[in-house]
Amino acid sequence: MEKITLNKPKRPVKIIQFGGGVFLRGFFDWMLQKANDSGVYSGNAVIVRSLTGGIDPLMEQNYNYTHLARDGKHNDVTLVDSICGSVNASENYEEFLALAKNPDTDVIVSNTTEAGIVYEKCEYPETACPNSYPAKLCALLYQRYKSALGSVLIVPCELIENNGDRLKEIVKKHAISWGLDKGFLSYLDSCSFRNTLVDRIVSGKPDEKIELGYVDNNVNTSEYFHLFVIEGESDSRLPFDKIGLNVRYVPSVQLYRTIKVRILNGAHTSMIPYALLNNVESVGECLKNEKISAHLRNCLEEIVDSLDVDRKEAEEYRDSVIERFLNPYIHHRCQSIALSSVSKFKVRVLPSILDYEKRYNKAPKNLVFALHMLIEFYKRGTPSDSEEVICKLKNGSVEEILSDVSLWGEDISRFANME
Repeated sequence: MEKITLNKPKRPVKIIQFGGGVFLRGFFDWMLQKANDSGVYSGNAVIVRSLTGGIDPLMEQNYNYTHLARDGKHNDVTLVDSICGSVNASENYEEFLALAKNPDTDVIVSNTTEAGIVYEKCEYPETACPNSYPAKLCALLYQRYKSALGSVLIVPCELIENNGDRLKEIVKKHAISWGLDKGFLSYLDSCSFRNTLVDRIVSGKPDEKIELGYVDNNVNTSEYFHLFVIEGESDSRLPFDKIGLNVRYVPSVQLYRTIKVRILNGAHTSMIPYALLNNVESVGECLKNEKISAHLRNCLEEIVDSLDVDRKEAEEYRDSVIERFLNPYIHHRCQSIALSSVSKFKVRVLPSILDYEKRYNKAPKNLVFALHMLIEFYKRGTPSDSEEVICKLKNGSVEEILSDVSLWGEDISRFANME
């Protein structure tokens, strides 16, 4: 059987994509392919890899791969040929900066996890690549400014509040710290940093053998449901809303974000450490496990109770989340969801705990239990996080951990003795 086709349609490189993980490949790149296939768009993406070392697994297939989006009603098989290459910025800094000089490029998209959009003070990166995503982006945009090229549309997909505004703020902070031209600050204002909300469960490689008629070692899978909410007016540089996809340009993403992040992502993050401590490997298995399923449903009830939104709408979304978790085609591995669980908990679950406490003058016992299970997972499980965070949780007492403002944004040690 032949390998996946190595041929590629010739298209201009219009998109720089920070992050080449399964989510962007099963969400943004899938949409990009749909746009290219529809004829309303013609453009490819180049990936800036976040992982260092090794060969990009997509390279051996000329950056082609198959994406399957399934839920029982839909069986969408899409051959994605809209990625044209990748650059490891840390190892090939000059090649990375050269991306800024392409006049065809007008969109930058990213998914660097909740921990990615942070300010890390550093010197101006003259010859060596900075560590953080905002610093890399600032260096890239400065090269574009010096090349007298046009402004770009910047679409972060990280699940933090006001992600576009926050990213712009940090990029400007780097520009000021590095003493860059004042004209560059005006250039940054001409770029369109958008707040967004993304919603799709992407599970990566399938466990079962998929018959495609060709060999593909990088098959990616997801549910069919997808929602991409972008704040502001529709932009012709990213016409995904013109081809029948569930893409919405709206005045504000806040309501969408609150319901989605707190319920769907909050459900994942409050459940996964407890599941892994009980040796449950996938979300589907969690729903079949009586103890884990009861914990999940109890957490979801407290999350809905904490929200200041239309109750009926929140409950309908909660029920849809359970249905999506039960999708038989999705084998969403608990260990992959557990990446950077502390920063995820801070964004996805802690606000529900604090809002519940404020509303009812007591702590939500199931969500606080989830917090303790998170700590326990870091102490005796297999967490995937920064060395600093793992060290703090593995070696600190529960009270020390919960009083660490750098982890949670505030002292939450009042929850130390509540399980």
